[in-house]
Amino acid sequence: MRLRHLGFWAVVIALSLPAWAGQRSGAISGYVRDASGTPQMGAVVEIAGSAARTLTVFTDGVGFFSVTNLLPGVYSVKVSAPSFLPSLNEKVGLQPGTSLRLNITLNTLLNAMRVGPLRGTADDDDWKWTLRSVANRPVLRVFDDPAASAEQQGHDLKASLSFLAGSAAGGYGSGSDMSTAFSVQRSIFSASRVGLSGNVGYGDSLPTAVLRVMYSHLLPDGSGPSMAVTMRRFAPSDPSLHYAALQALALNAGDDLAVSDVLELKFGSELQTIQFLGHVTAFRPYGSIDLHTSPNTLVEYDYATSLPNTRAEKGFDSAPADLSEADPRVSMANFATRLERAHHQELNLSRRIGKNNIQVAVFSDRVANTALIGTGEVSASGGFLLPDVYSGTFTYAGDTLRAHGVRVVLQRKLSSDLTATLDYACGDALDLAKPDVELQDAGQWITTQRRHALAAKFSGALPATHTRWIASYRWVNGPALTPVDMFNASPGQSDPFLNVFIRQPIPTLGFLPAHMEALVDLRNLLAQGYVPVMGQDGQTVYLVQAARSIRGGVTITF
Repeated sequence: MRLRHLGFWAVVIALSLPAWAGQRSGAISGYVRDASGTPQMGAVVEIAGSAARTLTVFTDGVGFFSVTNLLPGVYSVKVSAPSFLPSLNEKVGLQPGTSLRLNITLNTLLNAMRVGPLRGTADDDDWKWTLRSVANRPVLRVFDDPAASAEQQGHDLKASLSFLAGSAAGGYGSGSDMSTAFSVQRSIFSASRVGLSGNVGYGDSLPTAVLRVMYSHLLPDGSGPSMAVTMRRFAPSDPSLHYAALQALALNAGDDLAVSDVLELKFGSELQTIQFLGHVTAFRPYGSIDLHTSPNTLVEYDYATSLPNTRAEKGFDSAPADLSEADPRVSMANFATRLERAHHQELNLSRRIGKNNIQVAVFSDRVANTALIGTGEVSASGGFLLPDVYSGTFTYAGDTLRAHGVRVVLQRKLSSDLTATLDYACGDALDLAKPDVELQDAGQWITTQRRHALAAKFSGALPATHTRWIASYRWVNGPALTPVDMFNASPGQSDPFLNVFIRQPIPTLGFLPAHMEALVDLRNLLAQGYVPVMGQDGQTVYLVQAARSIRGGVTITF
């Protein structure tokens, strides 16, 4: 009798197993990045199945999203973010009890394209909050895995060409009056990507050039190792330096590893060798640890040894690379090269609360051989100045900066086309303790002072013309020769004082595959923060946090 009962229950369980297994829930998760590999926080991820209801979630600080408790079936995954073409993954099959991981790349296009009726009133909640690791400057676009959309898989070859006029006015090595930038990237073997990019400058002096070769590979476990080799040449025309050319070679290797759904590691290093009035070698490691304590909360630790790439917020394709991005930051003392060496540590907490994003951070910096920026007509005859013949700026060897401080960032999307960001920082900066001193004696009067900085930044788009713009103003409560919180890579980052950046699409013939944009980049438009000192010839020159510069040009994306 007992055996009969056991047989009965065995039959019941066997018949119920298929039905139970068919109802086991699964999960869809993944990472959303832009074409340069920068994580996109705040991107809207919509997952629609056979049922009428659509699930909507937002990506966190490293572009991660996760939707659990999904019934088995076929889903469509749509990802949207401001200034990016929406990505649509159709026919995503989810098996019972499985977890599917997607890697999605958003591409920038001129005209906004709407794909499918998956989107409703969530359009007004669209926004982008990008937590850029100071150290992890992406060298390659992370290509999607085979689960990515067919639309993106079709972009095996991507290229851009840019023509710019106007120097960045960042001191020696920051670029020439006129330059041509190019970039070519191609996917190989589905999960790998190779690229070649460069910038060639020309003007009144000898030509300048930077060339970068890159490779990245996306592994099945989600990690993305990458390598890059950068070669750079910058030659001044100052006879005092006997036309000495700066030549630099850098090898960069990095990796992005997701240990679990809540922990991500980014690490790498760059080895630089510089030939300029002697030989100098630099080793620059970097790394970060991201801990996702909840879908809306991120704790991050950063370590960096070079300044962050501030072009990321302006669009990788639309803001051509500057020569300064390849480093090195050099100054001169007694006709000998001084290489700026930095160490930055930061611990920050970022959280989404409704329509607001908040970040609180503490940081510690040590910058030896600071390369200060000045403006005015000078020469290298004294052996302590490096003039930039293109912009009328120069680099001056400063003292060591030891800075500690805090940062608070608040960002809110006021509308679908307007985002406002407030950034407050309290930290240390270098200052000139005595005004109107002679330039060659300024070094002994440079001290470290506590400063407060408050920045307001607005960014948005004009729907009628598709114009993208960023306007910011950063105020400091006293004179300073270096920015407060100079390693700030949060969404609140902005250059000192008044700055405006505009990207304007230019209509092209319909049969041409290229997209054209006009660029205007205005920095320190009101020429504020200039600290006067006495030059070598008795004329007044200025030390500045950021010199006024006006740049413009055209970029063509294929």
